[in-house]
Amino acid sequence: MPETEIAPGDAGQRDEQVPLRKLFQPVKVGPYDLRHRIVMAPLTRSRASRPGNLPSQLNACYYGQRAGAALIISEATQVSMQGQGYAWTPGIHSREQVEGWRLVADAVHEAGGLMFMQLWHVGRISHPSLQPDEMLPVAPSAVRPKAEAFIENERGEGVVAPCVTPRALQIEEMPYLVRQYLRGARNAKAAGMDGVEVHAANGYLLDQFLLSGSNRRTDEYGGSSERRARLLFEVIETVCEVWGPEKVGVRLSPLGAFNDMHDDDPEALFTYVIEKLNRYGLAYLHIVNPALAATGEDLAFTERAKRMSEMIRRTYRGVLMVAGGFDGGSAERWLEDGNADLIAFGRLFIANPDLPERLRLRAPLNSPDPSTFYGGGERGYTDYPSLAQERGDAPRSVIDGRWR
Repeated sequence: MPETEIAPGDAGQRDEQVPLRKLFQPVKVGPYDLRHRIVMAPLTRSRASRPGNLPSQLNACYYGQRAGAALIISEATQVSMQGQGYAWTPGIHSREQVEGWRLVADAVHEAGGLMFMQLWHVGRISHPSLQPDEMLPVAPSAVRPKAEAFIENERGEGVVAPCVTPRALQIEEMPYLVRQYLRGARNAKAAGMDGVEVHAANGYLLDQFLLSGSNRRTDEYGGSSERRARLLFEVIETVCEVWGPEKVGVRLSPLGAFNDMHDDDPEALFTYVIEKLNRYGLAYLHIVNPALAATGEDLAFTERAKRMSEMIRRTYRGVLMVAGGFDGGSAERWLEDGNADLIAFGRLFIANPDLPERLRLRAPLNSPDPSTFYGGGERGYTDYPSLAQERGDAPRSVIDGRWR
């Protein structure tokens, strides 16, 4: 299953002892003045309409309900048919998808929100049934991951299937990959988004090029940290040409193991990448908390993750967003300690469309239903109540599942 940017520990238990002051201070991100620091993390929900993997009015309602976030980052959105790895995830490579995303952007803006689209190519984390003409998924090298794709079976049901051995990309294909992101960036602008985030985390294509465990290439896209990072920076530069760097974010997952990932020297790799990111003047750098990859009571890994986080904060000179495992109290502490400038919340935003208001008021939090995370309709998607609905004074458009 997709990780849905949902991390262990992001369970939403409130810390009653910590005043949430820093969390509600304004901050500037690129050209935008954010009224607080609570970001909605990208959340794969597998609810695009088909055929065509199209955003619909249901998605517009879902995102519009959550427009109280300082910034919404869309669910991961494939930049091509080749880039899809899970059933029913939306794309941004067709005219119809652009029109569908415009519904979403309009709903968020009408509610006073701000939204960036996350541009995504899954690389090897796919299955031939999701690929054009049932071709093999592509990757930097033909290394089969110990991971699963989420596909649709003959009865139209969502099922998991083991990933296959991917096809190694030829060097002549690299410009084509970059053009996929270029098209996605242009289409995101046409759809009315406020910016884009380049997804280079969690074991997907750009992360596969970065990490030595999945990149065995010997050409200019493999070997040293600089060469393995080449595709990432080609994509960033292309996307910045469309949007301007001040409206582009980048997501990384240092020490991340999701989707069977590892690197021989992640400290050296990510020090290089983050130092180079400083040159661009991006809207933000979005990091998946390195500590989330720990298993059990691994004190050595916990200390390594702490050092990685400290290196990132020390090295990156722009706005730093961190995701994973946060409740209100822990988010406040990270901000107060200077470890982050923005905090992205995942699972809490699934069950609490008005999460910032609930945190501000110390109101009770709804618990998410994991059985409805992927696929389906309104249940577990747009039917979690806001405080206004609980009081009975929410507008009809929110209560009945329609935005307008």
